[in-house]
Amino acid sequence: MSVGELLLSARGLDVERGSVRVLEDASVDLVAGEALAVVGPNAAGKSTLVRALAGLLPPAAGEVQLRGRPLRAWPRDALSRVLALVTSEEEGPDMLTVEDRVGLGRYPHRGPFRRFSPGDEAAVARAMEQTGISHLARRRLVTLSAGERQLATLARGLAQEPQVLLLDEPAAHLDIGHQLQLFRALDGVRQCGVAVLAVIHDLARAAAWASRMVLVSSGRIAAEGTPAAVLGSEAAGKAFGVRIRGHAVPGLPHLLYMFEEAP
Repeated sequence: MSVGELLLSARGLDVERGSVRVLEDASVDLVAGEALAVVGPNAAGKSTLVRALAGLLPPAAGEVQLRGRPLRAWPRDALSRVLALVTSEEEGPDMLTVEDRVGLGRYPHRGPFRRFSPGDEAAVARAMEQTGISHLARRRLVTLSAGERQLATLARGLAQEPQVLLLDEPAAHLDIGHQLQLFRALDGVRQCGVAVLAVIHDLARAAAWASRMVLVSSGRIAAEGTPAAVLGSEAAGKAFGVRIRGHAVPGLPHLLYMFEEAP
């Protein structure tokens, strides 16, 4: 796997829930080492897109390919060794320890009923260190704050050692300090060649982190490109119902954004 290599590709995805089409003609590429932010208003289809890319929602039309192979052709255990999905939903029994929760990410590599190898233990320890929760290793999930639980969920995904990491609202429940820890961890794995796609609610945070952005609106991809190009587009103004203006600040490496009520 080399930086810039195409890892995940979707073409013409239609996804339906019941008789309602919630995603239409969606196409997106994700390459190794990339930070791709998916943004859009509530109920736009962002989570649907991520779950379709992860293979959890079979498309009514179109196809997702992972490393040039249709997603539907991947056995589940092999898929889980290459692709990880992290959501903001609660996962795992409350009485699990953090270390045990993170260790669940190693199951695709070792299978059930097998002891942890030194490699498994190292991967779990590394994932907890990357997310800043090593000191919580023996704590039970029930004793953690919502933000700490979310970091444990991210660490589980990192412990899978995927080539593609998909995240749905990973910063939900996180205060600013934990958000910085989370995006620092994502940058670390991305620099190792992992392709990272994240649904992010905070537009300014998304713009500061991502190298590329996709705007989803009314079940369709309305804009794609650099964060500055997407947020400055007419499509973004229509999607959010506000004017979005970016301006440079001396000494900062990225634009700051102001949001004004649309006329």
